Amino acid sequence: MADFGPADLEAFAAKVRAELEATYPAELKSGGAKTDPEAIWGGRAFVGSEDPQIVWLRRAAEKGWTAPTWPREYGGGGMSEAEARVLEREMAKGRFRSPLASFGVWMLGPVLLEYANEAQKAEHLPKITRGEVRWCQGYSEPGAGSDLAGLQTRCQDKGDHWLINGSKIWTSYADKADWCFCLVRTDASKKHEGISFVLIDMASPGVETRPIPLISGESPFCETFFTDLKIPKGNLVGRLNGGWEIAKRLLQYERQNISAGFGEGGSAGGASGDLASIARTYAQDVGALSDTDLRRRITLNKMDFAALRQTIVRSAAESRAGNGPSATTSIIKYAAAEFAKQRSELMVEALGHQGLGWEGPGYETAEVTAVRGWLRTKANSIEGGTSEVNLNVVAKRVLGLPDPK
Repeated sequence: MADFGPADLEAFAAKVRAELEATYPAELKSGGAKTDPEAIWGGRAFVGSEDPQIVWLRRAAEKGWTAPTWPREYGGGGMSEAEARVLEREMAKGRFRSPLASFGVWMLGPVLLEYANEAQKAEHLPKITRGEVRWCQGYSEPGAGSDLAGLQTRCQDKGDHWLINGSKIWTSYADKADWCFCLVRTDASKKHEGISFVLIDMASPGVETRPIPLISGESPFCETFFTDLKIPKGNLVGRLNGGWEIAKRLLQYERQNISAGFGEGGSAGGASGDLASIARTYAQDVGALSDTDLRRRITLNKMDFAALRQTIVRSAAESRAGNGPSATTSIIKYAAAEFAKQRSELMVEALGHQGLGWEGPGYETAEVTAVRGWLRTKANSIEGGTSEVNLNVVAKRVLGLPDPK
């Protein structure tokens, strides 16, 4: 669909505003609705639920709002990029909750649209848009480190099925996921050319997950074990031993979406809240920050985030004009991780002695959250590709530098 002109887009915006008001659950409008925090991820556990967040998800999915630019036949909205931006803008202006947070929408769906066969698209994409399946990502392995292509989880052709044995690590929310998109080794004689991309039902016999406790007190990452796991032959996406190409493409989408979640006042990668406001509250002297060095560093961090947001917008526009995200996502991912770590460190510093709390009396919830968020940011330079790997991608794919001798 071609982009509309300004007048048409304004009419579309008015229609979206009216539909949002009519569709958004009254319980969520009041702001006092009690919803399960996991409901925004959807999944099998919430199919048929009357949780207000799930009601909102169902209504939004019916209109194609969970994946606005995907084709209608797969549950998308069939919108142009311009229309999708209008929808996003109107939802933000009206402070409407996101209907769905989904690795399926952010990462898997785009590569299925590009690499999957028609049967796979018809089977999985509508369930993703409706939030009926929660996905996790099986990439990293204990023995491979940052060398993703060194993975050793074996996938053997047994005639009428695939047999998988091995393990994955740092699998985000594997203990809550319904399905996993996974990299496996189908040819041990080759490295990159021996990897395939498969889809795994996490309810299958032979799948085990174990949450990994983090220093922040949370356990979003898991160890995942596959023991004599059988999956259908139709769960192979793309060509046999062609998974590395899909893996790289998916990582570009992952880095793009991770970076988009890092905002100056956002909670991705750390505690939420405006850094300058928090500093003024805890480190002020007659309405101004008394520590000029802290004021300078906060200003620089805010400037960095402002530049980052503009770069993300420009990169997204270039992605839409081309064939999806490029290696520049590695630049954005690296910068976003560094700026987020700096921001959380500055927030804890600004809190002073109130930034030393972990639990118990004497500390506000927001103060404790800031400390735990600061510790959480230590993972920002690892998830979605380590900072070192992203710097290598920038050096080779963006700057064209030769390998060191």
